[in-house]
Amino acid sequence: MRIASKRLLTAALVLSWAAAASAQTADEIIEKTLTAMGGRAALGKLTSRSSSGTMTVSTPGGEIAGTIEVLNEAPNKSRTLITLDLSAVGAGPMTLDQRFDGTSGYAIDTMRGNHEITGGQLELMKHNTFPTPFLDYKERGSKAELAGTEKVGDRDAYVLKITPSSGPASRVFVDAQTYLPMKAVTTVNVPEVGDLEQTTELSDYRAVDGVQVPFKIRGSSSVQSFTIAVNKVEHNVKVDEALFSKPADK
Repeated sequence: MRIASKRLLTAALVLSWAAAASAQTADEIIEKTLTAMGGRAALGKLTSRSSSGTMTVSTPGGEIAGTIEVLNEAPNKSRTLITLDLSAVGAGPMTLDQRFDGTSGYAIDTMRGNHEITGGQLELMKHNTFPTPFLDYKERGSKAELAGTEKVGDRDAYVLKITPSSGPASRVFVDAQTYLPMKAVTTVNVPEVGDLEQTTELSDYRAVDGVQVPFKIRGSSSVQSFTIAVNKVEHNVKVDEALFSKPADK
């Protein structure tokens, strides 16, 4: 009798959770997420962000360590500089410098060669607005819908399907208790690879200038996985616009 009662209680809790999830709309969840991140006012004051940290890439030959620097400027300019030590796999240092000036993207890559960024990767850059795509997604023509609930580890999460005006859609997992983004999954068409599902996990949120910033980022796909540990974040820094564009000598 006790076992049956426990099963009924568990079923009731599941049903109440499902009912609570269905009672909210995607717009309501997004607004709660913006509030959890610091609020529209605090987010709206951010014009740029400079982040730096360490990066570990997992490969069949072992783990590769390095550093990463990311520069963002509103609305969607970005520059990511990665330096890796490939001595563990019998090679020397590698540098990847990815730039997006708001329209076009370019990569300075010491391993694969310098190249224009095109296709799905370029579309992702266009829609990856700073400080968060949630802030003005409707104005940019993106659509958001609640696609149910799922577990992320041991935590309940709302699943939001975000469909931009062009390019690949994403599924964003929002913590049902904190309302902070926990994970994003996007399928991107990558040259020489094809369609590739990329998962990004966000954790270790910390307040910087009144805004919650994830200090641990884990990315994974069928090709590779990596972990980033952020150690420094600065907002509204002076930006050299040339860092977002293809260098004149390339």
